[in-house]
Amino acid sequence: MVLGDVSKGDMREPLAATPLIAGVDEAGRGPLAGPVVVAAVVLPEGFDCSFLDDSKKLSPEQRVIAERIIKASADFAVITVSHEKIDAINILNATLAGMQAALESLPRPPRAALIDGNRIPPLAPVPCSPIIKGDATYAAIAAASILAKVERDRTMVEYGANFPEYGFERHFGYSTPEHFAAIREHGPCPIHRRSFEPIKSLVLQPCLSLGV
Repeated sequence: MVLGDVSKGDMREPLAATPLIAGVDEAGRGPLAGPVVVAAVVLPEGFDCSFLDDSKKLSPEQRVIAERIIKASADFAVITVSHEKIDAINILNATLAGMQAALESLPRPPRAALIDGNRIPPLAPVPCSPIIKGDATYAAIAAASILAKVERDRTMVEYGANFPEYGFERHFGYSTPEHFAAIREHGPCPIHRRSFEPIKSLVLQPCLSLGV
């Protein structure tokens, strides 16, 4: 697959380019297990944005190709926030902390940042604007969504090898029937988020059966 194939057949206009402005997005807020991953990306002037889109709209193969292209040309930072941190400070605060760390870890400070969603990190090092569905609007946010998604998927595949009975390499920790069945049979494993239901109730009441 080459660059032109990433969005083959899609006649939409390219997403808006924002040179010198970072795009920030995350992957993994909703799952019952594993980390949340946050990425910040500053695309260079003249970057070809035609293949960029919300990571959920691309195939796994397209995301990997896009990741390679982005990392070859752009300033970027990818931050992984562990399940332990999520349990300690909650998923919202963990995500915001990851956004701040990603912006602080860029090799050069951007002029500003566009954050996917409706919240911004309160101590961000640059001015930030929240953009609902920003990954479908701005190329830099779409690029960040791709880097975050690919990195988290890669991590969950590794966890799948470590905990093969849970199938993390297939559902990536999300609330699927397969995942619930594995939890019913084996109970929570070390990477499950103890602050998330139904894991929280299972930890407090080990004999509790999942009502799914």
